[in-house]
Amino acid sequence: MDIEGKDARPAPRFRTRAKMLWDDEALYIGAELYGAEIWGGVTEHDDVIFRDNDFEVFIDVNSSTHTYCEFEMNVLNTVWDLLLTKPYRDGGQPINSFEIKGLETAVKVDGAVNDPKAENRMWSVEIKMPFTSLRELGGERKGNPTPGDFWRINFSRVQWKVDTADNTYQKRKDAEGNVLPEDNWVWSPTGEINIHRPEYWAFVFFCENDGEYAVPEDEKLKWLLRDVYYRQHAYFRENGRFADNLAALGCETQGLKPQTAVRSQTAVRSQTAVRLSATEHCFEVSCPSSGGAGRVIIYHDGWTGCVNP
Repeated sequence: MDIEGKDARPAPRFRTRAKMLWDDEALYIGAELYGAEIWGGVTEHDDVIFRDNDFEVFIDVNSSTHTYCEFEMNVLNTVWDLLLTKPYRDGGQPINSFEIKGLETAVKVDGAVNDPKAENRMWSVEIKMPFTSLRELGGERKGNPTPGDFWRINFSRVQWKVDTADNTYQKRKDAEGNVLPEDNWVWSPTGEINIHRPEYWAFVFFCENDGEYAVPEDEKLKWLLRDVYYRQHAYFRENGRFADNLAALGCETQGLKPQTAVRSQTAVRSQTAVRLSATEHCFEVSCPSSGGAGRVIIYHDGWTGCVNP
């Protein structure tokens, strides 16, 4: 759907489907991108692929919103793999030197590339991402995934509005000659035109057979803390400093609510145990973890995780 949500904008003009598999070696992704507008021009590895229509994958191995992988590819099978130290909103830097070792990709076109007169139907991609590279993103979780583990993953499709002239595709422009913005279609919407909000990406569970998997309670608790994070940064923009108490943020401990649609009883019980520490330029917010052995915490730069008491 559209990156801002199914009710924010019209439904995507073209259908996109994706599937995943895994084994002891790698994560495998296949996607079908329907639509007659099949074109591309970027041919250099690690160039800015989304200047073309593209397919993108985002992976946060430990659900911390930091140290995550971004992958893009176009119809010419040109790829861009990079590492984000943290989201751009939190001062993150892109590391273009990051390479997914052993990466394999392929493209199949049902039609012709850069030929508007062809009977174009769709293009499809296959991606193999070995765990030897992806597990480097996991920090303390260095091993390959095992059944029951989960990652945070999102898919994105960038699709430019185009016209045809002289048998070529040309990006559509407004009356002043400016190229119109691209469409951003995603698997898991982030609520705004910004894919770099990892807290909104989907939960992907690794499994051997069909089964029931539930979002862990600590992940739901993170939304209690993420609410304070959002409020703190809004407070900073207005006051030039962070608040040192929850009341100043309009979220008394008893009033904290998780922003996800799924409310957990653990989240409700933890409302009286939310702890905020702050200086003018940094803060941390925490609450007891669901198991009681540690605390779920979020820092001013958005990192979330569990720490010992």
